Amino acid sequence: MERVQISQPDPQMSSGALIHVSHYLSDLRFRVWRKMQETLQHTPLTLDPNTAAHSLTLSSDLTSVSYSNVYQNLPDNPERFDKYPCVLGSEGFNSGTHCWDVEVGDNTYWIVGITTASNQRKGDVFFKSNVWRVQYRNSRYSSQSSDQPLTRITVKEKLQRVRVQLDCDRGKVSFSDPLTNICLCSFTTTFTETVFTFLYNLCKTSPLRILPVKLSVTTENHS
Repeated sequence: MERVQISQPDPQMSSGALIHVSHYLSDLRFRVWRKMQETLQHTPLTLDPNTAAHSLTLSSDLTSVSYSNVYQNLPDNPERFDKYPCVLGSEGFNSGTHCWDVEVGDNTYWIVGITTASNQRKGDVFFKSNVWRVQYRNSRYSSQSSDQPLTRITVKEKLQRVRVQLDCDRGKVSFSDPLTNICLCSFTTTFTETVFTFLYNLCKTSPLRILPVKLSVTTENHS
């Protein structure tokens, strides 16, 4: 019993066998996040099915819109377009800076732009006020805001994507080609209310799609 009661010192590990826990965990976390970046993506905004015209169909994840001349039996709610093949984004913006990309691909007749929450969606008056846009029609690119005439845009190669950059605080919206970083057009105004993105699709063969963006991961080294 005396031998059992004798306290034994804790076993000691040689210094060479110890792990620097903080550095090890930091490195492990970094490797996991790097792997996550390869698989995880984030869609900056989605489309609002309650605003989509009867000729439009949205994908299940609400990021893509297709056009068909088949009239769908949808509720004629106040938010829904009834004249133009348009759909609004589900999220409005009234402050800060925001950016999203739209894949236009082989679409032959599209419009990408922003509009105000109060803009009339019924009838043919939508494009007469509070709209800032870039469009492709009859193999020509052009831009327009409500207080400016339609202006042609010269593009060397056919656009595959359009980037929209919105600065609510400075009252600026610009459209560019994200693949070449060439600015297509920009507008300066004063936003007095919430603005939404909108897509116009009048092409049966090719949808318009909001593109996801990769997650941005940063690490901090704590000693």
